[in-house]
Amino acid sequence: MNYKLLCSDIDGTLLNKDRGLSPATITQFNRIKDACHCVLASSRMPDAMRHLQRDLSIEESPLIAYNGGLILAGRRVLTSMEIPIEIVSQIAALASGTEVHVSIYHSDDWFVPQWDYWAERETNNTKVEPVVRNIQDTLSEFKQTNRGAHKVMCMGPAEDIAKIYESLIGSYQDELHVYKSKDTYLEIANKKISKKSAIQTLLDQEFTDLNWGEVIAFGDNYNDMEMLEAVGMGVAVGNAKPEVLAMADYITKTNKEDGVAMAMKAIMK
Repeated sequence: MNYKLLCSDIDGTLLNKDRGLSPATITQFNRIKDACHCVLASSRMPDAMRHLQRDLSIEESPLIAYNGGLILAGRRVLTSMEIPIEIVSQIAALASGTEVHVSIYHSDDWFVPQWDYWAERETNNTKVEPVVRNIQDTLSEFKQTNRGAHKVMCMGPAEDIAKIYESLIGSYQDELHVYKSKDTYLEIANKKISKKSAIQTLLDQEFTDLNWGEVIAFGDNYNDMEMLEAVGMGVAVGNAKPEVLAMADYITKTNKEDGVAMAMKAIMK
């Protein structure tokens, strides 16, 4: 099959043990990018993805940010789906009095309540600097400007994260995606979005001559499963969750072994 659109998750999939792009990965993207559209699909904010686009020489490609909560073609917004500010305020209230750090994201803005271990860790991982500001001030500004959040991320002790998770699932099961990427990480987004729905948007608006069968996708985690199942070729890296490995069309080496590059070389002649 001659695939015309490649969509790849970033963390745990595309990046190596140094959380960077290996020479082998860059080589494979450069090899195919003139014949195949290459799109990064991540829970990251756009600014945490653009430096990777530059390294891969795909700056002109669309971006699927926030797991589909924000889809950009250049600076043009194709779709934006936010968490209502009232629910963001409830999430902040659940974390109040605990050791949980609450990050609030909107487009290229990232707000943290203090500079701490979690803010430093995410800055090192994503190469983006947050705005440090009292969380109530951030919530007040969002209310005044009628903005919601594209993502809320709670990071902290596993027991506190588990309690917030259970509370949100109980109260907002129909409104929110509540996803534990780790025991200490809780990522929250609008229930209406997914990487699959984001690809559908691209097929409807940007790549109207393509169909699902011409799409190849790479992933490792639960939030990649719908995408991998929908595309013509769903590829799981070897370090993927067992459920992802079980439903993938093709399993490659781990992200630390350049699995995406190896699969691209094998599949995309």
